[in-house]
Amino acid sequence: MQKLNFPSYAFKLKSSENKTLIFDIVRKKYVILTPEEWVRQHVVHFLLKEKNYPISLIAVEKQLKINTRIKRTDIVVYNKQGTPELLIECKAPSVKITQTTFDQIARYNLTANSNYLMVTNGLAHYFCQIDSTKEAYIFLEDIPSY
Repeated sequence: MQKLNFPSYAFKLKSSENKTLIFDIVRKKYVILTPEEWVRQHVVHFLLKEKNYPISLIAVEKQLKINTRIKRTDIVVYNKQGTPELLIECKAPSVKITQTTFDQIARYNLTANSNYLMVTNGLAHYFCQIDSTKEAYIFLEDIPSY
């Protein structure tokens, strides 16, 4: 897999039926290693090792109901009260981060109401804080540590 703009992490990989699997420490199971999953697993390890978020506050592929449709967020980080604090959208490295990507996470956040958003393709990372009074995004250099 492609080198990403994250520190290097030791991942558990295995092969099964001609597919490479990666162990997801949040979901506690092996999942098919796709380019998007490669990014997602880097983000999970980044949150745990660099930002010191407890694994118990992180959810991967969490269902959200938007109007009548069921969607899945890539990663949600909760605060101690159990409400979403950070919503993360991961794309494959070959996918450019565009306004459409931000629109997608903004739609998800209408339901989640998190304070922070992160969008990444593993190469470019965008972080923002939601200013709900002004209905605006404040772009940040990084997301806050736990």
